[in-house]
Amino acid sequence: MTNAYDEYMRQVTQPMRTELENSGFTQLTTADSVHEFMAETKGTALVVINSVCGCAAGLARPAAREAVSEVKPDQLVTVFAGQDPEATAAMRGYFDEVPPSSPSMAILKGGQLAYFIPREQIEGFPMEQIRDHLVDVLKQVCAD
Repeated sequence: MTNAYDEYMRQVTQPMRTELENSGFTQLTTADSVHEFMAETKGTALVVINSVCGCAAGLARPAAREAVSEVKPDQLVTVFAGQDPEATAAMRGYFDEVPPSSPSMAILKGGQLAYFIPREQIEGFPMEQIRDHLVDVLKQVCAD
């Protein structure tokens, strides 16, 4: 049985999930799905740690969407902090050398963390600057 809060949050977050899905991102909603993805991932991947905060809506998601239209890694995945806690914790466990933050973006190469963009490099910056930063990193990591 779901409680009213859980149902409300599902309704609130669905458009935020759909926004990334429509740009080719796959939702990883369980720890098992994260571990399976990490065990099978090859090449480059962009992981967006999604969030309900304003800087995710106005900055991180639009920057990620626009960046991958210019440079597309082999895989695009997302976990939703605060909504899918087990999946988020599992993903963060693969790059535990960086403090947790959301929204944030991790660029993986061969299943290893190649670059990380924390909330501190998202919040308060223009979306275009975040997008350009991500595009530059993706170009470099995808070319190596």
